[in-house]
Order: sequence, then C-alpha cells, then structure tokens
Amino acid sequence: MLLDTLNRHVILPAVAAKRGSRHLRFLRQLERTQFDPPEVVRERQFRMLTAALQHAWDTVPFYRRTWAAAGVHPSDVKSFADLRHFPVVTKADIRAHGREMVSAVYAGQKLRVKTTSGSTGVPLAISIDEPAVQWKYACTLRADQWSGYRLGQRVAKVWGNPEYRQFGLRGRVANAVVDRAVYLDTLNLTPARIAEFTAAVRRHRPGLIFGHAHSLYLLACQMKKAGVTDVRPNGIISTAMPLHDWQRSVIEEVFGVPATNRYGCEEVSLIACECEKHRGLHVAAESVFTEVEIQPLPPTPSPKRRGGENKASCSPLRFGEGPGEGLYGNLLLTDLVNFAMPLIRYRVGDVVTATDRRCECGRGLPLLEAIQGREADYVVTPAGGLISGISLTENFAMHIPGAAQVQIVQETRTHLRVRLVVDDAFTDASRRKIAELVAEMFGPTMRYDVELVDLIPQEPSGKYRFCISKVAADYLKELSA
Repeated sequence: MLLDTLNRHVILPAVAAKRGSRHLRFLRQLERTQFDPPEVVRERQFRMLTAALQHAWDTVPFYRRTWAAAGVHPSDVKSFADLRHFPVVTKADIRAHGREMVSAVYAGQKLRVKTTSGSTGVPLAISIDEPAVQWKYACTLRADQWSGYRLGQRVAKVWGNPEYRQFGLRGRVANAVVDRAVYLDTLNLTPARIAEFTAAVRRHRPGLIFGHAHSLYLLACQMKKAGVTDVRPNGIISTAMPLHDWQRSVIEEVFGVPATNRYGCEEVSLIACECEKHRGLHVAAESVFTEVEIQPLPPTPSPKRRGGENKASCSPLRFGEGPGEGLYGNLLLTDLVNFAMPLIRYRVGDVVTATDRRCECGRGLPLLEAIQGREADYVVTPAGGLISGISLTENFAMHIPGAAQVQIVQETRTHLRVRLVVDDAFTDASRRKIAELVAEMFGPTMRYDVELVDLIPQEPSGKYRFCISKVAADYLKELSA
C-alpha cells in the first residue's frame, strides 16, 4: 500500500530524526550482521561481554562488592566458560540492591525505568540508558520482520493496557499517524469486544497481528466460529507465554500465515524469536548473552529435546560447533548493551532447551529449541468477562505495596485466592489496595482471600504460573465451541 511505503520511508525516519533516535540506523546495521558466520557472531559477543564486565566492575558498586567477595575479576574471563565462576543475580538481588546496581556514570542522568512483575509475580524496576533502548528496539523490529511483516505496516495488538493511552492526546495522535495500531484490550475480553476488534481488523488490514498466545488463540477461535476468513496479515507474532502446538494450528488455520513465536522480558527486552523457518528461536546475540544452568530433562521431553545432564551446572549456549547435546535448564542472561544498570548472569526465571544446531535460514545467531514457563491462565469475571493473566502482572501485582511475589488462584467464578510473599512494606494499606484492585479489575461481586506464604514454588517442569484458574478452561471451551 502507498501509505505503508510512505510511512516506512518518510514518516518513520522523520519522526526518528525529530526524536533524536538512532533505532532505524541500528536496524539497518543489524539486518546486515544477522547473517555473519557463527564464529563472527561469537567473537562480537565476547568483545561486548568483556566490555560490559569491565564497566560493571569499574562503575557499579553491587558488582564490585559481590565479585570481590567471590574472588573474581573481569580480567579472569578469557573465554565464555570462565563466566560461570561469577555469582548469579536473582530477582531478590534486584529488589534489595537495585539502587546499588545503577552505574555511577549515570548518576543524576535521566534514564528509562521499566517496572514489571513479569510472569514470576516479583515486582522489579530496571533503569535503562537511551542508547540501549534504541538498540533493543532495533533488535525487536528486525525480529518482527522475520514474521513477514514489514516496517511501516499497520499493526493489530491483542494486548492489555495500550501504552499510548498514558500520553493523552499526544499519544493518541502518535498512534493514529505513526504507529497506526488497533488494540483488543486483554483486560476486558468479551465476545462483543472481540467482534468489534475483528471488524476493525477487517477494515484496517494490518500487516501484523501481535499478542499473547492464549489471546491470539481465543481471537482465532471466535473468528472461526463467526466464519471470518478474509483477515490475512503478513505475519502473526505470539509472545509473553508459550505458544502450544494446538494453539498454533488454529491460529495458522484462521489467519493463513505461519505463527511466529517470540520470547522476551521487560528486564532485557527481546531475548529470542523464530525466523521464517520456525524451527527454534534465534537469540538476539547483539543484545544479550545467554547461559543455561543445566538440569535433568523433564519426564516427558518433546521429540526435539536430546541429552541433558543429571546435576546442575552451567554452560553458555553453544552454537556453530557441530552436533552436540541439547541443554535444558534455567536461563541466565547478561545484558550486553544496557550500561546504566547492567544485568550480569541474571536468572530470569524461565527454563529453556537450547541447541547448537545451525538454522537453515543461514543466520549465524544461536538457537533456543523451546521455552518453558510463563504460563498464565485467564480469570473469568462474575459478569462473564475474561482478563488475561499476563496482563494482570502489571495491572494488579505491581500495585500492591510490600508484595515480593504474587500468585492469583481462581477457585470459582466468584472466588479468588491471592497468594503473597511479602516484605516489611506490606501493611494494612496493602490489604486495602488489594480490596480496591479486586473490585476494580474483577467487579464488586468477586470474593477473595489473602494467603501469606513463605514461597510460591515453581511446578516440577520449572514453570511458574502467576495466574491459575480452575474455571477458565471450561469457560473458554464454551466460547470457542
């Protein structure tokens, strides 16, 4: 379309220039380097890794203190394997020492701050410098285009709490002219709202439909039920939670295009994404370095998983070195570009299966075979609406003072159990806030109990479920029947 071309080549570059953003320049660079051989990608990663380590030692009090106590120094790192001697950073570390983790170089500077509870229910605040924001955005745009979408096309988002609304009139104008996105708000899903969104998508013909896996599946089921067969985007991107094969098959049937599975988190942005071959997810190696704390393979491994070890150890994700054993375990992330608040060997809370297989697409970026974790059910409101569990992480869990970790369990249509791990900041005011949030999000007839616990464990597979509903599955079957 003419407007898509105008947007891609004129409007978007003009807006980027006005804002002083270099993300489009970065995107062109990343599009060139993605096909570098694995050994070149690896060499580049190692240079970025050693620079990040030295910067953290020189300017970040938390790392200098903890690394000195562990008897390690950036100069010790002669290969990727040497990084395993450095302490792992946890979500509890960030909560307790967040200010001490900000680089002294950025003291007093204006930084982007991302607050998230993620799918683990643990509230965090991460500071990011502006060049890192722009670079990570470029990494995301590059991955988005692997789906078939092209920069400048309209986007339809099945997502909670649209960000542009936070900026008032300016945000609405920017969305209408530049982003040109239409939203299905997953904080209030009903058949009527899905029908309205479907009508909007048929009018606007987006190049990309993007959203939570289970919300895209629900949308596809409703469109199939309504006999809608004329929505054909260039790409479909599923993110925020696992995309199961049974969901993928329905989504692809309804929209007539392969579904692209994408994986990221607020703390480091994009981590990995499927390419057009849809056989594993390419790691954004120019932005993050990834390791796996090896665990035994799960009891019922998928056909793609091979090998494994019996005791926890740690290994970088190997690639480009010929056939080898798959790696299954906790994912550790080192952010290679955010120098404002470096995250070094950060245990993100997900379990992955990695591989050293080379992708047929020709890209030299390493691969993850599969992502475990990030499961979150819908909550069914007494009035019959649906609220995405993933959307609740930032619109419910983040707003409870003193909540170190949160899990919502829906026992019946009208009863919730709110499980909390709390710290000293949890008071009677926190309980009043929970009452306010429950009434606001789920309606005045929703009953609830607060359960204080010492730990919210992961499931045997390594998954952590922020939201568990004992009624959503049957309700969704009714909607999609």
